[in-house]
Amino acid sequence: MKNDERNAIEQTVQTYLDGLYEGDADKLASVFHETSALTYEQDGKLTVLPRDQWLSGCASAGSPQSKGLARDDAILQVDQAGPTTALVKVKCQIPPRYFTDYLSLLKVDGRWVVAQKVFATVVKS
Repeated sequence: MKNDERNAIEQTVQTYLDGLYEGDADKLASVFHETSALTYEQDGKLTVLPRDQWLSGCASAGSPQSKGLARDDAILQVDQAGPTTALVKVKCQIPPRYFTDYLSLLKVDGRWVVAQKVFATVVKS
């Protein structure tokens, strides 16, 4: 059973990574809970971006895939705290921005969804 849960968690995260690269806001929305948000630090301040605001930006930005940008993403760590809670660390990129994401997942109504995303960005020239 535990392997089935890990596979389900990894599939949710793979859908997220595919959605990022493809610029597919619907795919991203399918794995983020509607109340989720993205949280990050910028200029010494904590910023919280609601999911729907982020998805609007994704839809209008043009995908890394359509721009011919390299894809280099991976699940780095999965920590399942219990039957309905997991934390997943991933790396992804939209050059020149390189991200480390911490995705807090919860199993809601029988499926894993991202409840919160906290991330760090490095810009390389």
